[in-house]
Amino acid sequence: MKAMIRVRMGMHDAHYGGNLVDGAKMLQLFGDVATELLIRNDGDEGLFVGYESVEFTAPVYAGDYIEAVGEIVKVGNSSRKMTFEARKVIVPRPDLNESACDVLEEPMVVCKAIGTCVVQKDKQRNK
Repeated sequence: MKAMIRVRMGMHDAHYGGNLVDGAKMLQLFGDVATELLIRNDGDEGLFVGYESVEFTAPVYAGDYIEAVGEIVKVGNSSRKMTFEARKVIVPRPDLNESACDVLEEPMVVCKAIGTCVVQKDKQRNK
């Protein structure tokens, strides 16, 4: 089972010089994707209990469009192991003009992660 969310990073997401977005924003997106996966799988939002790994592979800036995808890769009694990937798909082009953007021919992976969520047995409805 997979889920995806696509959002544009705004100036309010920029945390560092040069309009660089904090990496924690990618984890927030992964949390939203995980919630959708749990609702689809179990009928409940569940709880994110931890990340096994997180790897930031490229910078994200205000104005970038990020596509975050996730997949449930292992289902236990109450645990759901998931993989996540965030990809930059559109970038601003201020060198051309203040409203120019380019769609990337190949999405650029900016973050990868593996995490585990839990849905208590008594809250699982979609079995």
